[in-house]
Amino acid sequence: MTGLLAYSVFFLTIAGIYAIIVMGLNIQWGFTGLFNAGVVGFYAIGAYTCAVLIGPDRTFLFGGFGLPFAGGMLGAVVAAGLAGLVVALVTLRLSEEYLAIATFGIGISVQLVAINAAGLTGGTNGLYGLPRPFWNLTGDVAVFNLVYFAFVLVILGLIWAALARLIRSPWGRLLRAIREDDVAARSLGKSPVRVRIQSFVIGSGIMGLAGALYTGYIGFVSPIDFIPILTFQIWAMLIVGGSGSLLGGVVGSLVIWLVWTGSGTLLSRVAPPELQAQASAVQVILIGLIIVLTILFRPAGLIGEPRAVTPARRGG
Repeated sequence: MTGLLAYSVFFLTIAGIYAIIVMGLNIQWGFTGLFNAGVVGFYAIGAYTCAVLIGPDRTFLFGGFGLPFAGGMLGAVVAAGLAGLVVALVTLRLSEEYLAIATFGIGISVQLVAINAAGLTGGTNGLYGLPRPFWNLTGDVAVFNLVYFAFVLVILGLIWAALARLIRSPWGRLLRAIREDDVAARSLGKSPVRVRIQSFVIGSGIMGLAGALYTGYIGFVSPIDFIPILTFQIWAMLIVGGSGSLLGGVVGSLVIWLVWTGSGTLLSRVAPPELQAQASAVQVILIGLIIVLTILFRPAGLIGEPRAVTPARRGG
């Protein structure tokens, strides 16, 4: 496999994992209007849960249960979903500001736990030597990458199909009704709080599943993989692609990940060594500029809901 093809497979695999996270956020924000500022926290919970469940036994660490990867994926979904349930139960009866603050705190707290709870997470060293699915079947890095890319695509397709079915169902129509006017939905005998809790838990579980897929692909997790800037990237993917659109989330993931990695590669080659650290800030500025231009000239995103202006979301 040539270098360009190998990198393309890696790029598309990570983009596919990010697209799954965006789908989880899309359910919360795009269809329900719930502002989740701690995406990276639920993603990290899924990644670490999977690592603990599938990892080898280590005398100095908790875990190492050696479960199959399917068990790690299921555990990741459950753990992230439970975390989402706790946050939702505490905050969704209050105003939207509390949800934003609580979820942002979750994102920061999870990374701090990952750094300091060395007996569980390996601390700053992370959890390494994790088994990767399909490796024993392939035995070759290039073949493994191709097989895992196909696996991510299958998971992405299954989630897409499941969410599309949900969105077309009466429950999905209720999500949009609550997003637009929860008072009207309540007057019809619906419970906006209960539906929002369901939406938040489902979205958080999907983010946890993406974390498990990342763990299985890289075979290593550490706190540096879950810095807060990742939440900014995921939100940029949703905004640029178009909230309220499953296809828009996937397209936005590809566009923003391409811009992020492409600009990083370019800056690493043209910026002087002494300015490399400062040059990395240009990536954030560039993504921010893309978000601003999208909001100004295409508020619905590249592929979003068919409306000129996306209405204000309500979170609680």
